[in-house]
Amino acid sequence: MTFDIIRGLHILAVIAWMAGMLFLPRLYAYDAEQADKPEPLRSDMRALLREWQRRLLKIIVNPAMIAAWVFGVWMIVLHVQNQGWGFLAQPWMVTKLLGVVALSGWHGFLAGEFKRIQAGTSTKSGRFWRMTNEIPFLIAIVIVLSVTTEWTF
Repeated sequence: MTFDIIRGLHILAVIAWMAGMLFLPRLYAYDAEQADKPEPLRSDMRALLREWQRRLLKIIVNPAMIAAWVFGVWMIVLHVQNQGWGFLAQPWMVTKLLGVVALSGWHGFLAGEFKRIQAGTSTKSGRFWRMTNEIPFLIAIVIVLSVTTEWTF
């Protein structure tokens, strides 16, 4: 029962984390596209977009990532207590863990870019953000299919 509750909370945290990481690059794209707008509109819109970026990152994306990691590690600990360490070497679990590291790396990239955008030093275009917007979803596909199929060699 405890494991099922932790797994449910882990899934909810991942959903929130993914939602934020799919929306944040879109806000970055809108911000980057303000450069060719007339000044009064540009300043007002950029201020609003940057506040939305800050709130999304600080209130949703960061806490959701932390919760996903905490519940994920907790599930691993419970699994190890009951069945040992062997499952961590299974190909599907290695793939999942590599996917989680990739998602965390993308999260770090987005957080770093947030600081550059706030400082006005970002060089990324709206096109860049639109092209990379689906990266978390592609990683999630690999993770979810690995976990649901528990594939092996």
